[in-house]
Amino acid sequence: MTHTTNSRRAGLRRGGIELRHLLGNAKEVTGHLTNVAVALLVAAYLGDDVPGTQTPMTHLVLAGFAAYLLFQVGLINLPQILVTEREEGTLLRLRATPGGITAYLIAKCLLVVVLAVGTLALLLTAGALLVDGPLPHGPGDWLTLLWVTALGLLAVVPLGAAIGAVLPNPREALALIMLPTMGLLLTSGAVFPITALPAPVQQVASFFPLKWMAQGLRSALLPDSAQTAEPAGSWELPMVVLVLTTWAVLGFLLAVPLLRRAARRESGSRLTARQRKAAQSGAPVA
Repeated sequence: MTHTTNSRRAGLRRGGIELRHLLGNAKEVTGHLTNVAVALLVAAYLGDDVPGTQTPMTHLVLAGFAAYLLFQVGLINLPQILVTEREEGTLLRLRATPGGITAYLIAKCLLVVVLAVGTLALLLTAGALLVDGPLPHGPGDWLTLLWVTALGLLAVVPLGAAIGAVLPNPREALALIMLPTMGLLLTSGAVFPITALPAPVQQVASFFPLKWMAQGLRSALLPDSAQTAEPAGSWELPMVVLVLTTWAVLGFLLAVPLLRRAARRESGSRLTARQRKAAQSGAPVA
């Protein structure tokens, strides 16, 4: 019990340090602000309503981008962080630290959750002020926004950790992740009504969390009349819960053993070999 408590405390301390480091890194902060700015620019140029409704397309797109930004933090940013730190020898050092993996995971979860929630809050606030974007209309909608955000992060953060444990290196990580995530962005109803896509594409998208994260956030941010633009004619919130919970369980079952396996396989010789290979390819070495 004491060991677990110490690991949690160490993880929270480490997470706080990493948050301060992130906020002090102008390049990192600018990257996340750029994502929000792109979403606002796209939404600002959309003037029509969602077909069959009186809901502005701007509102649908901002709700979709809100889901995608949460998805991106878990499935793109987190794996890149993990792979980079593995290359720098962080996992090797964790092997000599009691409770190191547990504290490391707690710190990363804290970092990602704060980053994701902060980005979401910034997008919704800036959207409401600058492009008349949507906000929840009552306590029930705010509650839906909170649980969809929390469950969505539970669905993608462990999965991102599992992916980061098996990706080869930082130079290949972005290329391997970006193509499928951009494909999901275009096929999950995040940037235009999913009903505009062919039925087989809709069926494939329904297996992945982004489609349900976007649908859940639309239910919190858009009026009930917008349900007519959904494939089932309703928000399907029980299905949102089921799919996101399934992905959360799958991610947790994969993340911890894969990270432990990656830590066990680390050695000084492996780290040196990777750094030598990176230097020969012209990449910077930590």
